[in-house]
Amino acid sequence: MNGVGKSSVFQALLLLRQSYLKNRLHEGIVGDARYQYASDDVIEFGLEIDHQQNLCWQFQSNELDSTFLKLANKPAYSHLNQISLFNRNFQYLSAARLAPQESYPKDSYSVERERQISNELGKCELIAHFLYYYGRSEKIKFENLKYPQSHNDLLSQTNAWFREISPNDNVIVKDNQINFEMKYQFNLENNQLSTNEFKAENVGFGLVYALPIIVAVLAAEKDSILLIENPESHLHPQGQAKLAELMALAAQNGVQIFIETHSEHIINGTLVAVKKYQSEQRGIAHDKVRIYYFERDEIHHATQSIEVPVLEGGRITYPPRGFFDQFKKDIKTLMGF
Repeated sequence: MNGVGKSSVFQALLLLRQSYLKNRLHEGIVGDARYQYASDDVIEFGLEIDHQQNLCWQFQSNELDSTFLKLANKPAYSHLNQISLFNRNFQYLSAARLAPQESYPKDSYSVERERQISNELGKCELIAHFLYYYGRSEKIKFENLKYPQSHNDLLSQTNAWFREISPNDNVIVKDNQINFEMKYQFNLENNQLSTNEFKAENVGFGLVYALPIIVAVLAAEKDSILLIENPESHLHPQGQAKLAELMALAAQNGVQIFIETHSEHIINGTLVAVKKYQSEQRGIAHDKVRIYYFERDEIHHATQSIEVPVLEGGRITYPPRGFFDQFKKDIKTLMGF
């Protein structure tokens, strides 16, 4: 469902990260963050680290017109920079990923030191710089992510997985000194010939939207955190299923991937990966997958999250009403049931 608080989970994590890194977050006033029917003036954020240590931040929210939340209580923990949420082992890929561009900006500090593919609201505007800088030098760390019969560098592996979404396609990044240019080229006749290079603006939106996801997943280290909104955007069902497979393989290695999705193909692709892990040991174990369905409590105008347990073999039993059941409803109507 739309407007039930899925993105708010991401925003809570981003608020903590942005406040830690820059001490400010320009997202409106206190009244925008506080629940309308709150029983007290405290806004609280909690983190659990490795199922062992709980961290809690409390803020005063009584000044509704203020642009600043006053800290009332913070955890006695001095190693926040060792948590992926607060260091460079983190990527945020928003639903508003950058559309195809004629050129892409350079930012040596953000890319080469902080390993970020976004500076502004998860737009992935630094994807060209990131892929150019790390493409040939960085190797894929996890064996199950390595695409067979392809070189092990980030650029080659990115193109190999990219071709699962767009057959015979290759991404080419060029350094124009003041910025970067990204082009696409297609192989012909058993890879013996290639087309001319096409500008990013002249290829499908889905390709440009999917590229940062592939790069972020392949470049992630164990315990990294990836926040990915709507990975299905502008992609055909097979492409969505392949993205789900890739993300599942990375998560099996300990990469923490949070996905907000409206796509049954992303969900089903993940469940297929669970099934394959049971039968082929390639995919993801069922106990490493958590699915939550969000709905609105109409009485209190609050969000309720319902866990949808994933069983061995990728099975889901007794899903909540409204959880990807539109297809069944449509089939019943079409079949006259």
